Amino acid sequence: MSSSSSAVQAKAFPDGTTDYVPLRGKKADFNKVHISDTPMTWSNWHKHVNWLNTTFIIFIPLAGFVGAYWVPLQLYTAIFSVIYYFNTGLGITAGYHRLWAHTSYRASTPLKIYLAAVGAGAVEGSIRWWSRDHRAHHRYTDTEKDPYSVRKGLLYSHLGWMVLKQNPKRAGRTDITDLNEDPVVVWQHRNYLKCVIFMGLVFPTCFCGLMFNDWLGGFVYAGILRICFVQQATFCVNSLAHWLGDQPFDDRNSPRDHVITAIVTLGEGYHNFHHEFPSDYRNAIEWWQYDPTKWAIYAWKMLGLAYDLKQFRANEIEKGRVQQLQKKLDQKRATLDWGTPLEQLPVISWDDFVAESKNGKALVAIAGVIHDVTDFIKDHPGGKALISSAIGKDATSIFNGGVYNHSNAAHNLLSTMRVGVLRGGCEVEIWKRAQFENKDVTYMNDSAGQRIHRAGTQVTKVSQPVASADAA
Repeated sequence: MSSSSSAVQAKAFPDGTTDYVPLRGKKADFNKVHISDTPMTWSNWHKHVNWLNTTFIIFIPLAGFVGAYWVPLQLYTAIFSVIYYFNTGLGITAGYHRLWAHTSYRASTPLKIYLAAVGAGAVEGSIRWWSRDHRAHHRYTDTEKDPYSVRKGLLYSHLGWMVLKQNPKRAGRTDITDLNEDPVVVWQHRNYLKCVIFMGLVFPTCFCGLMFNDWLGGFVYAGILRICFVQQATFCVNSLAHWLGDQPFDDRNSPRDHVITAIVTLGEGYHNFHHEFPSDYRNAIEWWQYDPTKWAIYAWKMLGLAYDLKQFRANEIEKGRVQQLQKKLDQKRATLDWGTPLEQLPVISWDDFVAESKNGKALVAIAGVIHDVTDFIKDHPGGKALISSAIGKDATSIFNGGVYNHSNAAHNLLSTMRVGVLRGGCEVEIWKRAQFENKDVTYMNDSAGQRIHRAGTQVTKVSQPVASADAA
């Protein structure tokens, strides 16, 4: 079967998903050439810009910063702005993200209404639109179908994907059947502009005006500038969380864990964990890690507002952590010199071994493996005499406690001096012959294909027999 026909079949595979269908406005015409598929030039750049998003994300915040020059910030307005910032932030992190996009817990209707309302106050799109894109992001992470792939650039994943028009035909398909059946989600989506204007600007303005007689301050600080900071914090999950930090669970894709991102995003910064275990209601699993969203969800559970909080089993989480640690160890192991593999060494007879030792080569046989210690004699910690006395001899017992019970480091160092396998070297020669004959031989390779040499299991490490009364 040709690769082209395979691609067609793969594309047509019925995975249960459909193209995104807007509940308001007209459906995209996939037969028409989209502006994003044409080169950006000086004459058409304005057609590439999503002016509605650009107005909400850039122009209005800039107007707010300019207005702040003339509008003084009152203390109570500042306090309310911070409180409302956290509430609208939780609308995104606990609502849009963990409740609706990942269904990591279930919420009562009053809690859903609250999260939908304050989420609208963050001015980041409707629940339905936001969750659809986020599910596509998880399904197609770092690929062309990822709506905000960091592979397209840090700035693109932070802002570019919103201020530039995106071809809906390129968006990855996801299943949002559950969202279409949620009346709170559907109502908010159909009435989104009204929700945004009221929760984003009208409510904070009226609250500060009625409570503190600070109408302009409420509009500028609790309204416009709060929206700006909430938006930029959330955008960091798409950009900074895929660029800054560690990858303790998997490094195949870009998500990372970092405390700075967690602080900025109300706990969403443990993103490597989240991408591995997306349905877990937590992002931070350690008690000392900053995740106020997790704490809020747990508090709602205690109040009877949330239930069915999902958690991955600790055993599965630790599996991922251990596997990633092992992968890092494997990568480090591959950079080290473990000596020539035994199967690549020539088999040398005892007479040839003795003859070469007498012809100027400092060869020593230990556990059936021949080593060239010529360059090491002068550096031998035990002195030249001891190591020189073993040249041309079987020094297995000498090396393993007859004269000195050498350290693990000594066995590792000795492996880098291998030059051959002694014919009649018992287990070593049998092992080598089995390699050539493809017989079942007990050894282990790591994920990088490198032989694993554990401390105490080196071929030169020979256990000494235990003395007993029968030996007398």
